[in-house]
Amino acid sequence: MRAVLHKDRVKVRIVRSDRKGRPEGRVVEIVERPHQPIIGRLLQEGGVWLVAPEDKRYGQDVLIPKGATGTAKTGQVVVVDLVEPPALYGQPVGRVKEVLGEIDDPGMEIEIAVRKYSVPHEFSEACIAQARSLPDKVRPQDKKHRVDLTDVPLVTIDGEDARDFDDAVYCEPATSGRGKSAIKGWRLLVAIADVSHYVETGSAIDIDAYDRATSVYFPRRVIPMLPEKLSNGLCSLNPEVERLCMVCDMFIDGTGEVTAYQFYPAVMWSHARFTYTEVAAILANTRGPEAQRRKDRVGDLMNLHDVYRALNSARSRRGAVDFETVETQIVCDESGRIEKIVPRTRNDAHKLIEEAMLAANVCSADFILQSKHPGLYRVHEGPTPEKREILSSYLKATGVGLDISDDPSPGEFQAIAQATKDRPDAQQIHSMLLRSMQQAIYTPSNSGHFGLAFESYTHFTSPIRRYPDLLVHRVIKAILGKTKYQLPVLPTPGEAHAKLSRRLEKGAASKAKVAGEKLRKPSAEVTAWLAAGLHCSANERRADEASRDVEAWLKCKYMREHLGEEYGGVVTSATSFGIFVTLDAMYVEGLVHITELGGEYFRFDEMRQELRGERTGMRYSIGTRVRVQVSRVDLDGRRIDFRLVRDGDELALRAMKDKGASHEASPRVPRDEQLADNKSSRRSKSRKGAESAPRGRNPAGSAGKAPTRNGATGKRGRSSRR
Repeated sequence: MRAVLHKDRVKVRIVRSDRKGRPEGRVVEIVERPHQPIIGRLLQEGGVWLVAPEDKRYGQDVLIPKGATGTAKTGQVVVVDLVEPPALYGQPVGRVKEVLGEIDDPGMEIEIAVRKYSVPHEFSEACIAQARSLPDKVRPQDKKHRVDLTDVPLVTIDGEDARDFDDAVYCEPATSGRGKSAIKGWRLLVAIADVSHYVETGSAIDIDAYDRATSVYFPRRVIPMLPEKLSNGLCSLNPEVERLCMVCDMFIDGTGEVTAYQFYPAVMWSHARFTYTEVAAILANTRGPEAQRRKDRVGDLMNLHDVYRALNSARSRRGAVDFETVETQIVCDESGRIEKIVPRTRNDAHKLIEEAMLAANVCSADFILQSKHPGLYRVHEGPTPEKREILSSYLKATGVGLDISDDPSPGEFQAIAQATKDRPDAQQIHSMLLRSMQQAIYTPSNSGHFGLAFESYTHFTSPIRRYPDLLVHRVIKAILGKTKYQLPVLPTPGEAHAKLSRRLEKGAASKAKVAGEKLRKPSAEVTAWLAAGLHCSANERRADEASRDVEAWLKCKYMREHLGEEYGGVVTSATSFGIFVTLDAMYVEGLVHITELGGEYFRFDEMRQELRGERTGMRYSIGTRVRVQVSRVDLDGRRIDFRLVRDGDELALRAMKDKGASHEASPRVPRDEQLADNKSSRRSKSRKGAESAPRGRNPAGSAGKAPTRNGATGKRGRSSRR
């Protein structure tokens, strides 16, 4: 392993099995070594310069020759290009390519994350030049062949900190048909920024947008998919200015079913910019101060609320899965330090917009499907046979009284969620239901959306921040113009897409086997759309990982100030090596290692997802309430360790605090730390004194994986991302 690095593609020979029957191997060949800049801190030890990688998965320090340090100083965070790869008897050698600054500089965690995950963060010169050449406002020639909706009181409803406005909405009571057969309902207009008018296929802006595939949201900073002139200016549906848009114009009956729809390009004028908080206050009290300030729009908002209730009732009838989870928001000060972590509450305004966006997305998918034009669908498939079996066993073990069928429907999941919502272990059951589902992806093969219980679904409503939405707009325009949208030649998906590609191939093969058909090779056109879907799906994962990494870093830095303090919390995950606990007061998650649970042997019950003590029968499962002490924070590894506080420990801990030892005392290192270090390359001992926090390794073997799972990513507070 000394001759290989993280991300290398290797060939391995299995040489033996260990005592538990697990195969052990040996690297026999390095098949591919991708170009990968390494981010880390520059250190000097005994006259030798080296960089300690920030990502612990690299496992080896990089030697830096004396003339290759550039302007970097000791302790600074740098980006290194490898000059010589590692060998069995030699460390990798590199040169400093870029100096990011000091580890405590504001925003450093974001600078690290964008390079660590290879997030494109600088627009090309051609893209910037093209953006400069765009007009500042809608021109007369842009309005040709468009419906004039400037007199329709469309409004935007977003979060307080939103800067780009993708969508505007308007609703009014309407009737479909005449006489006795007339159906009462609502006309709902969802107007979406017409990005495709300004971003032409194959243009410099389009190439950069495709490369990014999505905007990446961090606390206090956004890396946009489009240049700011478009994302915050020309395409953003800002109040009281003309903007180009694509409209989904729907008729929704009293039961919440969309019975008719049409798409058309238009020109709009946003009559107001609302926030979720403001709309929720108006809906709750139509005579309150918020309503008085916006009295001209109160009637329209009430119509939107009425259609939302109808759409929500249709959602319940479909059996769409709807779990109420706690989302959190990180509140930072001007220097980027966390001030507090607060829950992000979803009110009726959030749900109102979500249902309107879902309706428009469903109409988009249906429009593309009916036209038989290739495009990208947002596909969310049901649980795999393996996950279905695990879930079924778990439901039986916990005595829920309900089970899922061999071909489960979303309604079965929702029925279990509803039947167990008042149980003490409801959180644990809902967590298992969520874990059994697959992740949603973009693909040209429509398989429906399992979680939302839609036969077809796509993303149409956020072309400013998602490339798949921009492609959907282009396809819809092509269908309206009775032409065909030709996808440009796109780069071949790289290794980052391989896992998704294998999953799609496996799914297609199993479906063909069930249908008794021979697996057909897709056409060149379908292959191109498949590649686009893989690229967008993989980059969506990349954006989420980068956001989580930054949140984990901020939370670790925040918790360093609370070493030794005690908090109440709840178990959010149980594993074979310990339990993850989320603190009530801070919404921060950390690990209580199995060696900290007491002086007995704990066995992990995978079926019940719990740890159980063999001697006492003590159980730790999802939802168990515990009291913990913050014992260790590893900033580099993005890991927070807790120590379980028992009744007998409290007096001793209070005595330590009285002596002022809670922050200075060295945290007790779990007994398995030495074992964990023996399984990977050790760091130089002399560097330990140079680091601000003790280094630790994840006993699960996933060094660098952040245990922190909750937390806001700075995204707009809505769930239409699904």
